[in-house]
Amino acid sequence: MWGSTTGFHLIGHLIALGSGYLLYPVEMTAGGVLELIWYTEILFRPLERLTREMEDFQRAGASIGRIDELRRQSTAIDVQPGVMGESATLAATGPLRVTFDKVTFGYDPDEPVLHDIDLDIAPGRVVGLLGRTGSGKTTISRLLFRLYDVQQGKIWLGGADICSLEPAQLRHRVGIVTQSVQLFRGTVRDNLTFFDASIPDGHIQDVIDTMGLGDWFGALSDGLDTELQSGDGGLSAGEAQLLVFTRVFLKDPGLVILDEASSRLDPATEAQIERAIDHLLDQRTGIIIAHRLATVARADEIVILDDGRIAEKGDREALAADPETRFHSLLQTGLSELLA
Repeated sequence: MWGSTTGFHLIGHLIALGSGYLLYPVEMTAGGVLELIWYTEILFRPLERLTREMEDFQRAGASIGRIDELRRQSTAIDVQPGVMGESATLAATGPLRVTFDKVTFGYDPDEPVLHDIDLDIAPGRVVGLLGRTGSGKTTISRLLFRLYDVQQGKIWLGGADICSLEPAQLRHRVGIVTQSVQLFRGTVRDNLTFFDASIPDGHIQDVIDTMGLGDWFGALSDGLDTELQSGDGGLSAGEAQLLVFTRVFLKDPGLVILDEASSRLDPATEAQIERAIDHLLDQRTGIIIAHRLATVARADEIVILDDGRIAEKGDREALAADPETRFHSLLQTGLSELLA
């Protein structure tokens, strides 16, 4: 289409020159010719804009087609009927029990990354999940969010088979905080509520204060209507992380999975993060993929993974007091052996 427009442009110049020669064979001056060319430029500019808009329209049409194709695809995750032939439900509030019953899973079914995992977390208990990179810690969090289904065994959440829960209900009752902060272009309100208009502004502001973002929020010229950019939203690392904590807190999940950020922050921000974690885990079941001793210290129980298997688990204080345990050794080395 651009080539056609360029051709029209060239033809317009030729017409202008030809018209000048035919109409004014003697009196036509160089200035007159330039004036005609200028007139053709004026006529060409709207056509050029129209051409660009048509190209944008064609690209938009192709994008809409791809989006529609994506929407028509069905998910591989199906809701399996429960005992009564209907999908199960979770309690609307309160901490949830988590049970892994002989779970084996692999992204490639022939290459399992988790082997025969047996784990029971009582409601309101916090488990520190430790292990080297690739030991299966993140995979456990993905299975609890039901991004994948297990090949063997079962996962129970709040007494219900996780496969019998509606994905929307499951993901409302499970909150995940990852190391990667994901914000999108939109207002502070939209980033915190995901467009859930049922959450009142007063409650949002109360949670912002609870999470330690009161000073930051007070400096915003438009309050909850302040626009954030995608990525980190133009925030500091600590502010972005606290904003994500606030987002999860607003969901009031029964299970919180925290993949603790390993990046170093200044002491004041560290203290804010620690207080926010305390608020987030209060009266909730928690699983913390820990990288620091300070975080391990808030766990009730410890689970150490090694090559996709549970190498050690038990009460944190009991394991710490036993010099024969792996956890005791890790405390002596400051987790450096584990994270090497």
